[in-house]
Amino acid sequence: MTYTIFTIRLKTMNKLIYIALSTLLISCNSGSTNENSEGDADLNRLESLEDLSLTQEFKDYWYSGKAEVSSYELSQSRYGEMRDGKAVMIFVTEPFNTVDEVKADNPSEDNRPVMKLNVTRDFNTGIYPYSIMSSTFLPLDKKDNAIKISSSIQEWCGHTYMQLNQYDKVYDVSLFSYFQSEQEDYFEVEHVMTENQIPIQLRIDPTSMPTGDLKLIPSLEYLRLKHVETKPYEATASFREIEDGYLYSVRYKDLDRIIAFKTQKEAPYKILSWMERYNDNGKPAVSTGTLIKTLNTPYWSQKGNEYQVLRDSLQL
Repeated sequence: MTYTIFTIRLKTMNKLIYIALSTLLISCNSGSTNENSEGDADLNRLESLEDLSLTQEFKDYWYSGKAEVSSYELSQSRYGEMRDGKAVMIFVTEPFNTVDEVKADNPSEDNRPVMKLNVTRDFNTGIYPYSIMSSTFLPLDKKDNAIKISSSIQEWCGHTYMQLNQYDKVYDVSLFSYFQSEQEDYFEVEHVMTENQIPIQLRIDPTSMPTGDLKLIPSLEYLRLKHVETKPYEATASFREIEDGYLYSVRYKDLDRIIAFKTQKEAPYKILSWMERYNDNGKPAVSTGTLIKTLNTPYWSQKGNEYQVLRDSLQL
């Protein structure tokens, strides 16, 4: 126990020393008059992005002081078997503080408007439960990629946590895992489109989704469940209109994996269902989510026991 605590503290200390030395070296090399600071680089990137135009219909729906909470019947592939469960998608707009990289408590010139998507998945594997949650923040002022994504997985063996923070042309990645082979890690990956942001983009305008060949970082949930290297992968995206909605799908060439989302044809373009299929030790693994019920509600103010009935409405 003492050795473990010492190791963790040493890793943290080493990281802080590394950051301090890096800052000192940058300061010494650049001088006080250098205008190309890290902050300037990120600001320049932001200013170069195209403004995102939001319709009045979008603003009326998403800035009503409520969140959209949708429940889904979940069929989750895990350990070579299908598991029944429930999933929930919570979409809400809020201000995001770009300095602290969290939801803003107060108005500030450092804030950016974002849509946040929280997704939960709960299912059992035999005797023990799995609980998966991800949070994705996508800006609504510019045509940008997700500026922050985090994901956690809890089950009786232990838990893992992973986070991506956008900075200029990279994502800073933090990983904490109970697996010895992963442990605690910090690294960078190329700043490209992320799979976690796709549902949010679909809610803005499914007809403007990117298609054809592209680079994409797979969902953090998939990366952790399958212990796949965190990096952009070559993929091909397609969009088509079907009888009762729109269908957006992505095929990862090197992962033998396909994901697809079905939305309504009309705003607010609810996510009606999703699908994930990949090769799991030579066998096809398929997970799906199908919409049960949607509520537009200020859930954060509904903590009292009298609101328990709303969970019944969502069939949770």
